[in-house]
Amino acid sequence: MKPEHTRVPVLPPNAHLDGDCRGVASVLARVGDKWSVFVIMQLGGGPRRFNELKRMIGGISQRMLTLTLRGLERDGLVTRTVFPTIPPRVDYELTDLGRGLSTPVKALGAWAHEHQPEIESARTRFDGRNAAE
Repeated sequence: MKPEHTRVPVLPPNAHLDGDCRGVASVLARVGDKWSVFVIMQLGGGPRRFNELKRMIGGISQRMLTLTLRGLERDGLVTRTVFPTIPPRVDYELTDLGRGLSTPVKALGAWAHEHQPEIESARTRFDGRNAAE
């Protein structure tokens, strides 16, 4: 028998039929969303203001950034701090949970950046083969 710390958890035979699959799917949908990935990557460097994030994340609309930040805040990955200044200053920052997610998200982003040319080549070859059919 394997020692306790090396055992791989065994899922029940119908684990995909219960709520666990839906729960995990909703978490993966949040952290796998392209805008969430970009926001988490940018907040990995420390707190940022809304407009600073908007400038750093090319192509995101104000509405989409607002929705993304709200979703990340709801999931406990980001905190929103309002400072009582005129005009009010609002900072967004990763929580401990968000910082834990930051490492794999950055690794995924780095992998995507590194392999983008290969993926584009594969897509071009695939599309060329399928266009002939």
